[in-house]
Amino acid sequence: MNREARQQMFERLRAANPNPSTELEWSTPFQLLVAVLLSAQATDRSVNLATRRLFADAGTPQTMIALGEEGLVPYVQTIGLFRSKAKHLIATCDILLREHGGQVPRERDALEALPGVGRKTANVILNTAFGEPTIAVDTHIFRVANRTGLARGKTLLEVERKLLRAVPAAFRKDAHHWLILHGRYVCKARKPECWRCIIAELCPWRPKTEAPARIPKRTHGHV
Repeated sequence: MNREARQQMFERLRAANPNPSTELEWSTPFQLLVAVLLSAQATDRSVNLATRRLFADAGTPQTMIALGEEGLVPYVQTIGLFRSKAKHLIATCDILLREHGGQVPRERDALEALPGVGRKTANVILNTAFGEPTIAVDTHIFRVANRTGLARGKTLLEVERKLLRAVPAAFRKDAHHWLILHGRYVCKARKPECWRCIIAELCPWRPKTEAPARIPKRTHGHV
């Protein structure tokens, strides 16, 4: 995908969704961190259902660590890997309180030092909570970047580095959200919905899929 096509791609994505954001529900950087940690191998919907209850009772490191690991489990037990996630969350609260004054750090190294936080999670926090122009590459973004030719690569890190070079600077802060939403709802894994894709003619992926044929409604009555 050449420079002109990349510019058009993000202009169209921005026009369709001028203020993109994560579908996870959060009010503070700490709550976003908790939601992102819980979202591994889980849907945003399932995480939001759990965190609505959790944040109402324990929305800060102080109140969450007061619950303890066993007290936290009932809030998150509907989410996959809930026991290891509860353990990581309590350990994270402890580090935040001891080393960061109860605040989520804004530095990548400090974020990645937290239990359960890898590069992708750190990128989400830096971008969504603090407005840094980072791009957290998940399976959706990896797929879209490779299919469209925006940033082809064999690993998440390779795609991330290429995206940071390929995405025009004006769009870099919001690119993460546009690409993940596009991958989640349009450029799907098994069958992308090319017939309703706003960047279809810019994308070299073949063959393009067509809209499913409509089944005519049955009518009842006498001839």
